[in-house]
Amino acid sequence: MPADTSGTPVSAVPDASEGDINLSQRRQAWQGAHLDEATRTLLAEDARWFFHQSMSTPCLNALQAAEGSWLTDLAGRRILDFHGNSLHQVGYGHPQVMQAMQEALATLPFSPRRYTHPAAIELAQRLCQAAPMPEAKLLFAPGGTAAIGMALKLARLVTGRHKTVSMWDAFHGASLDAISIGGEAVFRRGIGPLLPGTEHCPPCDPRGCVFGCAGQCALRCADYVEYVLRKEGDVAAVVVETVRCTDVQIPPQEYYQRLRRACDRHGALLILDEIPIALGRTGQLFAVEHYGIEPDMVVLGKGLGGGSMPLAALIARARFDVGPHISLGHYTHEKNPVACAAGLAVLDVIREEGLLERSRRLGAQALERLRRGCSVLPAVGEVRGLGLLLGIELVDTVGRSAADLAEEVLYRCLSAGLSFKIGQGHVLVLAPPLNVAEADLDWALDLLLKELGEAALP
Repeated sequence: MPADTSGTPVSAVPDASEGDINLSQRRQAWQGAHLDEATRTLLAEDARWFFHQSMSTPCLNALQAAEGSWLTDLAGRRILDFHGNSLHQVGYGHPQVMQAMQEALATLPFSPRRYTHPAAIELAQRLCQAAPMPEAKLLFAPGGTAAIGMALKLARLVTGRHKTVSMWDAFHGASLDAISIGGEAVFRRGIGPLLPGTEHCPPCDPRGCVFGCAGQCALRCADYVEYVLRKEGDVAAVVVETVRCTDVQIPPQEYYQRLRRACDRHGALLILDEIPIALGRTGQLFAVEHYGIEPDMVVLGKGLGGGSMPLAALIARARFDVGPHISLGHYTHEKNPVACAAGLAVLDVIREEGLLERSRRLGAQALERLRRGCSVLPAVGEVRGLGLLLGIELVDTVGRSAADLAEEVLYRCLSAGLSFKIGQGHVLVLAPPLNVAEADLDWALDLLLKELGEAALP
């Protein structure tokens, strides 16, 4: 495949499903207007030494500090971060998290794998006791993708099967096993062959439903999952994001009731990926608590490390402890003492600062405000949210694509000091820290509605 002078394949078509495109003309124009020479020099060095990849290098900007809900770039400009790669539930540099990490670093900076330590055991105990299943055990991993891989291996071990059913448009990580069950083209295209036996179904997406639900979910998507389970007959697990973070898809209550019953009838395990949304993002410690079912496994990560350390966990039914003869994870940093100390501090902060209730309260207020402000804009198809995970879905209008409008709004807001994510190319996704100052949240909503309203004008 021919390439241009930057090494990018000429025929490669950027895919915006998982985020904004980092090589767009609008991004280049924004950089030309806002970056100083020192930042340009640093970005050039970054691009020189890091492999280029979609949504990452080349980078947008360079940072010098992160604190609370705010980033500070190299030029001293402050940016309110409602993106955060979905890991800053308690913000950046929370004093309790920093103190816990510093104390661990001073006494036990690392624990070789054949040893354990109190912080790892306490964190495991607290997570298992809080998990949405009666008896649980877990394994830690250095990232959510690795924890997904452990879940797939455990499902094979427990069931004696290898097939999975997962959803198109889903994201479970970027490793080969994770993109095999994932459903986004930006990660899968041109990489195969992928893992065998990874069947995919349409996700629960009322507005874009392939079954003709026309905005009101009739649960045909859940029925189709059972159809596949019945036809395959030997599926090990159904893997699904409890709430799809990339574009804020929130299935109705009965969706998971049906999935649970279908898995039980056909001997498949139900694995829920809550890597970006557990730990209070949706107003509950685990998003599945909104649905009143028990999964067989749940995977969490991102925010577990306190906005600083890489840490994830696979939590599963205790009776699945049937693999002492193999290594499900065996990661060098699976019980990293500094990361475990951060995880314990995160749980303390969530409890002591009432962040679950705060997420529900502020999220409901923000959702109502966004719905009211967007109700007069033809370019907005729907505003949805759960806790402090909020999404504004844009639609095509005469002479204007939703994707183009989304990108313009993003760079308008970045110019004014607000960062957020674009999902599936046309959904503005807001994921502020759960302890964001109410004044900062109000300012961000005011700014977003203003810039969206102006950008959407004919």
